[in-house]
Amino acid sequence: MEENGVLMVVGLVLAVVALISFVLWTRIHAFLALIIAASIAGLVGGMEPAAVASAISSGFGSTLSSIGIVIGLGVMIGQLLEVTGAAETLAYSLIRFVGRKKEEWAMAIAGYIVSIPIFVDSAFVILNPLVKALSRKTGKSVITLGVALAVGLVITHSLVPPTPGPLGVAGIFGVDIGVMIGLGLLFGIPLMIAGVLYAKWLGNRIYQIPDDSEEGFSRPDAKQAYQEFLNLSQERAKDLPSLGTSLLPILVPIILIFLNTTLSALDLKTGVFSIFIFLGSPIIAVSVGLIAAICTLGRRMSRPEAIKQMEEGIKSAGIILLVTGAGGAFGFVLRESGAGDFIANQIAGLPLPAVLIPFVIATLVRLIQGSGTVAMVTAASISAPILANLEVNMALAAQAAAMGALVFSYFNDSLFWVVNRMLGIKDVKEQILVWSVPTTILWFVSLVVLIIANLFV
Repeated sequence: MEENGVLMVVGLVLAVVALISFVLWTRIHAFLALIIAASIAGLVGGMEPAAVASAISSGFGSTLSSIGIVIGLGVMIGQLLEVTGAAETLAYSLIRFVGRKKEEWAMAIAGYIVSIPIFVDSAFVILNPLVKALSRKTGKSVITLGVALAVGLVITHSLVPPTPGPLGVAGIFGVDIGVMIGLGLLFGIPLMIAGVLYAKWLGNRIYQIPDDSEEGFSRPDAKQAYQEFLNLSQERAKDLPSLGTSLLPILVPIILIFLNTTLSALDLKTGVFSIFIFLGSPIIAVSVGLIAAICTLGRRMSRPEAIKQMEEGIKSAGIILLVTGAGGAFGFVLRESGAGDFIANQIAGLPLPAVLIPFVIATLVRLIQGSGTVAMVTAASISAPILANLEVNMALAAQAAAMGALVFSYFNDSLFWVVNRMLGIKDVKEQILVWSVPTTILWFVSLVVLIIANLFV
């Protein structure tokens, strides 16, 4: 058994090394890299070749059976929110709600909400004109407002389904999506506070204002006087949907999923409650959210245009589905090979809290290859079979995998470039201050939150 265990561990180590090497130094895509890694783990770990192929197929299918439809529906909702201006409406409304001289908090909250259904890169691009307009009108540094927005966006993008990363992690760990949403929203609050405080400090260090120069930005010696942010012009207001219409596609599925989770926890599954259980299942809930988006936001477009936009959203989901499914296949092979059970027995005697295992793995993978989604799915795939026989709250473990992927965004992360380019930051040192440092602060605060939560759960 000891010899077989060594082979399993060797297979796992070789698989992870191969995965990282392929993604970092070759043209092999993360999807294929995960499939190759799963094959290495199974074959070196002692599985029969036919069993390895079967495990990859089974793992891929079982993972996507629970989340594939939700991802497809979610990206269609996001596309409609994006092209109709609903995301802008949410941001403007929050600014009015939060109040004067608190625009950075409004932008963070806007990002916190908007990034639930919209991919983080796209959401930042959509809301960046609002950041510039606020900076011009109020005299606040565009860095403060932009970093606050990006912080809010990346938190829910990383922690809250139906964003693909946490959705995939929840599926791999077998965690209820409603629970994952609740924990992600709750844990995201202290992270957002820390991120906004840093953004305010950084804006004083890098005081930059948008202007009409060729560069698009300037750095005046003296800070401009604060001005009240002007309301939307009547012309612009006519072009945007109402707040209620903009919120509906986001709130409807969240409320239905929470109802499902609550009723299931109370074991109320018969009679009229069964209807809400059905409506609150993730596939049906997000479908209802999409119907709400079509019936409200979609009315602003012709039928062919609405269908075209939803299909555009679906195109972006393809590779995410493949990577998520491949991550599930990798984890399934580790379960079938027995590597998970063997490593669990070894780790059970260590002083390291089990909930930190996915956190550490996600951190290392994120630092090496850059993609937060790949990092958290990989961490979940590796750690789920390890944690299966340990006393650990799987919902916390799923959040741990997602949180670990927040660490130190830098050159190999697309969002690093989106944020810095949109804010006019070209100096490498300043680029790191603008985005690498705040993501690391979020990562550290999430570690503290995770450890505290683990003491009580």
